[in-house]
Amino acid sequence: MKPNIGAGDKGTTALLFGKRVSKADAQPEAYGTVDELTSTLGLAKALCQQQYTRDVIESIQKDLGIVAAELATEPERHEDLGPHGWLVTDQMVKRLEDIIVDVEHRVTMPTTFVIPGATSAGAAIDMARAVDRRAERRVVSLSVAGQLPNDRVAAYLNRLSDVLFALARYEEASERDRT
Repeated sequence: MKPNIGAGDKGTTALLFGKRVSKADAQPEAYGTVDELTSTLGLAKALCQQQYTRDVIESIQKDLGIVAAELATEPERHEDLGPHGWLVTDQMVKRLEDIIVDVEHRVTMPTTFVIPGATSAGAAIDMARAVDRRAERRVVSLSVAGQLPNDRVAAYLNRLSDVLFALARYEEASERDRT
């Protein structure tokens, strides 16, 4: 098999099932932002002091692979994702809701505006939350354009921002409690 070296030199990229599109298209912009989010979460995970937070982030990173698969698939091929288990499900969204409740039992949430940067881990998670919000905007644009058959993708990213806000506060509180 010949390596695919240089295939994108002319400004195109392949979607999941092989169709080539412009790198400036809305789909690569959306899944590229999810890729950036996954990497940003990796940095946050490396900085986190709490194993609970690292475990939650790692499970989210795995889920984001599924999110990216949906975003990297042309709508006509969406049904081809099911056999691979590459569809965002109601259960994935519900799991995020359960995490929010769990974290809110672990730490008191602030009642005023939060300025990120109280701790390195908290700041990194807040940065990931900002990237998540951008990914969500990209997904909404795809949805409005009729290019995203599964509305659970936007719901997942929306819940994820709440999870990340809560996790950042948890990490900050955990570090305060240790000092």
